[in-house]
Amino acid sequence: MRMTPLRALPDSGIPPRNSFAPPGNKSAGPRGGCPRTLTLALALPASSRPAQASAMVSGAPDAGIEWVLWTEAEIAARVAEVAAELGADLRRLREPAVVVGVATGAFLFLADLVRRVDAPLAVDFVRAESYGDGTESSGRPRITSDLKVDVAGKHVVVVEDIVDTGNTVSCLIAHLEKKGASSISVCTFLDKPSRRSANFQLVGDGKFYRCFECPDYFVVGYGMDFAELYRNLPYVGVLKAEMYKKDTSN
Repeated sequence: MRMTPLRALPDSGIPPRNSFAPPGNKSAGPRGGCPRTLTLALALPASSRPAQASAMVSGAPDAGIEWVLWTEAEIAARVAEVAAELGADLRRLREPAVVVGVATGAFLFLADLVRRVDAPLAVDFVRAESYGDGTESSGRPRITSDLKVDVAGKHVVVVEDIVDTGNTVSCLIAHLEKKGASSISVCTFLDKPSRRSANFQLVGDGKFYRCFECPDYFVVGYGMDFAELYRNLPYVGVLKAEMYKKDTSN
């Protein structure tokens, strides 16, 4: 698998989103033809700069990322492909499907996915928790927030950020079956078959969709978190081991 390193942009004076260290201390002297007021603005001390600029220089959103597995562009292209496949399947149904996002990790994937699905559908969320603030699944998922949409007699598509052990998906499929779903598909952004311990069974005409097969790293970004951080990163990155080892040593 090709892994994309975090890389700097040439001579911008501001670090890219994927940068760990602030740029070198470069002089931004006045340019010919620029008004004096602009020159003075560039010369303001750091304490007078807007907070947003300081945040950009700090590179804080990327702190703790070892490398990038999938870039924003790669994610967008693959999500579009899966959405086209899913849309073609849903258009064959007699009634609109219900797309159920698993909160909170799947929220970005679900939003990007359903906007590209050319088929009528309803959207709802369910919360099933098994990780807490750690890196290992407890293996005992529990549903802490249920659906509002009635799924009885409907085709349901469960949208996950990542399927690894399969315990959460198994729990959700059983839960939706009890609610009367006629068929259940699973659409996951990442799939970790190497960690599978529960062989979940789809229901009826259900189908399994995935964007990427993920190696056994702890990954964050694009909705996925560690201790509720990193969800806002537009790419998927591997978390540095010292980040979660430090957390679990206390």
